[in-house]
Amino acid sequence: MRVEIRSLGVKLGGRWVLRGLDLDLFGSGPQVVALIGPSGSGKSTLLRVLKGLIPADEGAVYLDGVPLYRGRTPNRTLQKKVGMVYQEAQLVDRLTALENVLTGRLTHLGLLPALLRRFQEKDLALASDLLRRVDLWEHAWKRADALSGGQRQRVGIARALAQEPQLILADEPIASLDPKNARMVLTQLLELVRERGVPLLLSLHHLDVVRTYADRVVAIKGGRLFYDGPPSGLTPEVEAALYFGEGLEGGEEVPALSA
Repeated sequence: MRVEIRSLGVKLGGRWVLRGLDLDLFGSGPQVVALIGPSGSGKSTLLRVLKGLIPADEGAVYLDGVPLYRGRTPNRTLQKKVGMVYQEAQLVDRLTALENVLTGRLTHLGLLPALLRRFQEKDLALASDLLRRVDLWEHAWKRADALSGGQRQRVGIARALAQEPQLILADEPIASLDPKNARMVLTQLLELVRERGVPLLLSLHHLDVVRTYADRVVAIKGGRLFYDGPPSGLTPEVEAALYFGEGLEGGEEVPALSA
């Protein structure tokens, strides 16, 4: 799914969080794109705009050439094609792991079956397969509040993939995990999206992870595009300018960079 962002501006709490942002993502096919930048740079806001949760105040977003928003109302058909993995999983604690994964199928059901949660055999088969793929089938009937942090994140990944999306967004999916669980969660997420040919845009803080796993890097600073290119372009100078405000020469601000 191609993502085109044109002069995007978003204002929250009376201040501009994103301003004048232009990006063209995934036009050449599935990729893993890392979204990086200092805290408060607008990464989470951008992901929520792309999910159809926060409308733009300026500019527009197009998914496969179709506007994501009509005014301030998201296009529900497009919104259903975008899966999301949240930083804190956002599971329904009283539901089992399997039931949480099945909630990813609700957009594929009619209104009445969705209200009654009447899933078809193919829905159960898909959800069961995804739980096996994230090594959690033995926990399928455990309530979500009985799962560890890493297990909850893997259920969140399975839920997003159960939606059969054409694009997956992930907002700091490993931020709250220890190194072992972070590696497991990220590895399983990347394996599954690449296997299914689904593009992935994920925000990360760990630049060593970005350099290892990302195909492309987009950096945002102060709500504007700062860098767009391969991980190899994240030199120490660019990293310092992005996170510490240091310039390449004489303390000057580094202009937006691209490959």
